[in-house]
Formats: sequence, C-alpha cells, structure tokens
Amino acid sequence: MGVHSRMIPTEDASARKREIEEKLKQEQETLSFIRENLEKSDQLTKGMVSILSSFESRLMQLENSIIPVHKQTENLQRLQENVDKTLSCMDHVISYYHVAKDTDRIIREGPTGRLDEYLACIAKIQKAVEYFQDNNPDSPELNTVKARFEKGKELLEAEFRSLLTRYSKPVPPILILDAISVDEELEVQEEVVLEHLPEAVLQDIICIAGWLVEYGRNQDFMNVYFQIRSNQLDRSIKGLKDHFRKNSASSGILYSPAIQTKRKDTPTKKAPKRPVYIPGTIRKAQNLLKQYSQHGLDGKKGGSNLTPLEGYDHDLRVKHLSDALTEKHGAAAGKDEVLDSEIDSYIHCISAFVKLAQSEYVLLTEIIPEHHQKKTFDSLIQEALDNLMLEGDNIVSAARRAIMRHDYSAVLTIFPILRHLKMNKSEFDTTLQGTAASTKNKLPTLITSMETIGAKALEEFADSIKNDPDKEYNMPKDGTVHELTSNAILFLQQLLDFHETAGAMLASQETSSSATSYSSDFNKRLLSTYICKVLGNLQLNLLSKSKVYEDSALSAIFLHNNYNYILKSLEKSELIQLVTVTQKKAESSYRELIEQQIQMYQRSWQKVTEHLTDRNMPVFQPGTKLKDKERQVIKDKFKGFNDGLEELCKIQKGWAIPDKEQRDFIRQAQKKVVSDAYRAFLQRCANISFTKNPEKYHKYRPEEVEEMIEKLFDTSA
Repeated sequence: MGVHSRMIPTEDASARKREIEEKLKQEQETLSFIRENLEKSDQLTKGMVSILSSFESRLMQLENSIIPVHKQTENLQRLQENVDKTLSCMDHVISYYHVAKDTDRIIREGPTGRLDEYLACIAKIQKAVEYFQDNNPDSPELNTVKARFEKGKELLEAEFRSLLTRYSKPVPPILILDAISVDEELEVQEEVVLEHLPEAVLQDIICIAGWLVEYGRNQDFMNVYFQIRSNQLDRSIKGLKDHFRKNSASSGILYSPAIQTKRKDTPTKKAPKRPVYIPGTIRKAQNLLKQYSQHGLDGKKGGSNLTPLEGYDHDLRVKHLSDALTEKHGAAAGKDEVLDSEIDSYIHCISAFVKLAQSEYVLLTEIIPEHHQKKTFDSLIQEALDNLMLEGDNIVSAARRAIMRHDYSAVLTIFPILRHLKMNKSEFDTTLQGTAASTKNKLPTLITSMETIGAKALEEFADSIKNDPDKEYNMPKDGTVHELTSNAILFLQQLLDFHETAGAMLASQETSSSATSYSSDFNKRLLSTYICKVLGNLQLNLLSKSKVYEDSALSAIFLHNNYNYILKSLEKSELIQLVTVTQKKAESSYRELIEQQIQMYQRSWQKVTEHLTDRNMPVFQPGTKLKDKERQVIKDKFKGFNDGLEELCKIQKGWAIPDKEQRDFIRQAQKKVVSDAYRAFLQRCANISFTKNPEKYHKYRPEEVEEMIEKLFDTSA
C-alpha cells in the first residue's frame, strides 16, 4: 500500500508531462504555421508593393502621355465651336444682305389681308437696318433696307387710312334715335351700343397704330384718324338732319321704326320719350300770333280773332274768318312746319352729338396713345360741334332779326332749344372734359346768347303790349276780344310750358354776378312778376283802347270781353297759379273788373227804362178824363220806350259776347230789369184811355220784349 501510494504521483506527472508535451507540440506547430503564414504574407506584401509601385509608375507614364492629348483635344473642340459660331454669324450676317430681296414681294403687295405676316416681314427689315447701322453704316445695303423699311411703313400708314376710310360709315339715323331715346316704362334702359368698326378690322387698326407708335415713330396717323372719324361724325349728324327733313312733314313726331319693331308685342306701352318738345305746339301759337299781328279788323261784322276757350262758342262769323286766314296763310303754315321740323331736328342733333361723341371717345381710347387721346378727341369733334354751334347762332340771329321786326313769336323757337341745351349741359361738359377751354366754352356761350336774346324779347314784348297804339280801324266793331289780348295770352301760355327756362332766362339778366345760381323759387317769382307786368300793361292799354268807342256801352262790352277772356285763359292754362305767386288776389280783381263793366253796360238801358218810371206821370182818378197834355206824356213814354228798345236791340245785336255763360247771364239780368219795369208800366196804364189807337203805342208785349233782348249779341240772328 505504501508502494502503491508512491506510484500514483509518478503516473500523474508522466501524464501531465505528456499532456504538456502535446500542447507544446501543438503550439510549436501553430507557431510554425504562423511563421509560414507571416512569411507568405510578407511575400504577398512585397509582391503587392511591387505591383503597386509598378502601377504607380505606369499611371505616371499614362498621365504624362494623356494630359497633352487632352489639352490638344480641348483646343480642337474650342476651335470647332468657334468655327460653328463663325459660320452661324456669317449665315446671320449674310441673311441681312438678303433681307431686301426676300421681303421685296411681300412689301410690294402690301399688308392687306395678311397683317401678321407683313409685320413679321417689317420686323426683319428693321433688324437689318439696326445691324447695318451698328456694323457697317457706310454700306449701300443700309440705304436699301432703310428705303424698304420706309416703304413698308408707308404702306402700313396707307392700310391704316384705307381700313378707316373703307369701314367708317355714318351711323344710321334710326340707330341714333334708338341710342338717344328714353323709355319711361322701362326701369332698366336697354343701352344701344354703337359699333363703328367690325371687330376684326378694329383689331387690325389697333395693331397698326401700336406698331406706328412703337416702331414707326410717327404721329401723322393720329391726324388721319381724327380727320376720317371727324368726317364720319359730321356725316352721321347730317344724316339725322336729312332724316327729319324727309320724314317730319308726314309723320309729325319721329319715332324710330326699330323701337316700334322691338316693342310691337307690348302695344300697351307708351311710345319712347324723345328729348324734344311736342312738335306743332309752338308752330300753332306762332301761326296765331302772326295772324293777329298781320291781319287787323276789316271793319265788317266779324273782326274778332278769338281763340276758342271753354265757354266760348263758334259762330259762322268766326268760321268765315278762320277759312279766310287758312286760305291766305296756307303757304306760311307750310313754312312754319319746316321751321318746327328744324327745331325738332336741332334738338335731336344736340343729343345725338353727345351720344356719338361719347362713343367716339371709347373707340379712340383703343387706338390712340393715352397722352394724345384728349387732343385728338378735341380735334375730332370740332367740325360737328362748330356746325351745331353755328346753327344755334343762326337761330339766335334769326330771333334777333325777328325781334327787330317786332315779331316776338320768334323767341318761342328758342325756348325748347334752350331748355334742352341746359338739361344736357352737365352731360355735355362731362363729354368734353379734358378738351381745350375754347371747346368747353362753346355751349355756355350759345346758352348765354340764347338767354340774352330771349330776355330781350320778353322785355320788348312787355313794352309792345304797353305801347300798342289805339288804332280806330283796328278795334273790333262788335266789342269782342282784341287781337292784342289774344296775342299776349297766347304768348304767356307758351311761357307756361317753358316756365323754368323763362324764369332762368330773366334771372340771367339780373345785375348780380351770382344770377346763374338763383334758386328755382326766385326764378319762379321773376317769371310771375313778368307775367303780372304784361297783364298790367295789357289792362292799361285795353282801358285806353276802349276810349276809342263813342258808345260807352260798347266800350264796357269790349272791356268785359277782354277781361273775361284773360281770366278764363289764366284759369284754363294754369297761368293763374304763376300769377298768384306775386299777386294773391289777381283772380278776384279780374272778377271785380268784369262786374264793373257789366254794371257800366247796364246803364245803357237806363235811357230805355227811364221812360217807364213814374217821373212826369200824370196823377188821375179812375174814370177821370185826361187832359191832352197828360195824354201826350203817356204817349211820349210809350214812344220813347219803343224807340229806345228798337234802337238798342238793333245796335247791340251786332255786338258780341263769345262766352256763352256770360252772354246768357247778361241777357237774363237785362231781361228781368226791362221786363219787370215794362210790366209795371203797362199795369199802371192798363185802365187809362190816352189814345184812340192804343196798338200804335203798345207795340210790344212783355214776352216780345224779352225775345228781343234774348237776341242781343247774336250776330247770326
């Protein structure tokens, strides 16, 4: 056991040794492997270093070889590009030398129908001009292309003129009437657009104008533009005048057939309102005024130039006078219709000018450069505006000449025109905004002239009423309305239709510099004062004229008729409302005057009825025989009554009271007075035996006396 115990460590040590030896061997093998690998690695490294060194050497050699080639290639490429550019420039330059030849045909044929192609051609020529100016200013080619450019510009200008001339047509009168019409039935007005040029043509004109401004350096086309369009504007307005001249005589108020056609499915609507007065109103007044001023009384029964009023009846006498005047003044009436048409035409032309000028300005802004628009527009409208103003001046001159002849009806032509001018002045001023001061002042100058001559006519008319001479041969033999009264009333009735214009006309002559700013109330008071002045002058003159009559009763009938005619005329025409602005009691004053004249007339019957009074009547007892002297007194009373009655009825039957109401009133009042007195007288003489032939003195029964009085003032009896 001891041995055994000794042997165990020895075995372990041996095994341990073997184990260590094996590990050592393995480690040696590993170390040997590592060394081999390191050697291989060193060899590979050396090989790699050798290869890299060789590669580096080769790269250096390659670089030394390639860089010069690359640089040479770059130079060659640059040279190639320069050659290409040079060739391109040469081609471009050579093209300039061929521009004149290439564009010759297109330039010669002009731009008509191919404006875009033509402008492109002009652009080529323009570039050629710029090239030669910059690079070869002395070359003959420069002159060639310059000439070609100028020729091209010339043809463009010609095309501009040609297009404008060919397509600028006068606006048809019917279209103008549609444009200026106003239909009060329509809340939203359908604006009529005036197309002066077809759209394609307009675009070509705009294009040419733009080129001429930008490249042509030419403003002459603006003169061409305003001359052509000015002529067209003037022709449009003249065409409207011709339209009135041809159609007004037969159609009265001219309405556009176009409007009627558009609205024929709505027959209940009113005709469109035109910017005019009612044609014929003034003409009729002028006819009557001329008849009154040129034809006095002929001394025969009749001689009354009385315009019918409500309450006035026509008799055969007035009809005969009317027929005679109609026959005698047929030519004059035709002449007045022409005048009426001219007034209507002028008023329409004023409105047409404003509408057409506005339309022209819209067109002009599309074609003319902005900073030239106002000046060109000013030139464009001058001819048409001057013609309108000249026509207005001629109207003023004609009125002035007529006033010098004391034909005050001529001023009536001014009122509708002046009213229309003033109504349209603000729109007129807006349309002419930006034009020269001389252009803007033309309408105000015409308005001032019309106001001045109108105010002068009004004042002279008032004076003529005051100073009309008391010509015996011109007095109506029947005591009816004097021509002066009819004249004055007709004139004042026309003022009523234009009361605002007439009031402003009178206000314009006030010495105050602010007269033009007077209110409408002030103008109304001025007109009322004027009317009252005319009526006052008329009343004084009538009173003076009435003294021409030797018979005071006829004088009273004359004043009664005239005062009554004045009052009825004032009430019928609403002139009374203007009169009462300054004279509150005018109506009652005329009624008092009328009543006074009736009383004056009734006094003429006193020389008849005085024979029926108890004065000198004998006092007697029933059954007592009268003395011869007493019987003679009664006979004289009967004879005086009979003779006086017959004489008055014979005379007064030829007098006239045209107002039926007044005529009946005066007859009834006189019948009652005379009949009552006569009946009382007959009753007193009923039982008196003063003659053997009572029928010789008792010629008329009371009913017969009434019938005789009933026939007073009846020229047809």
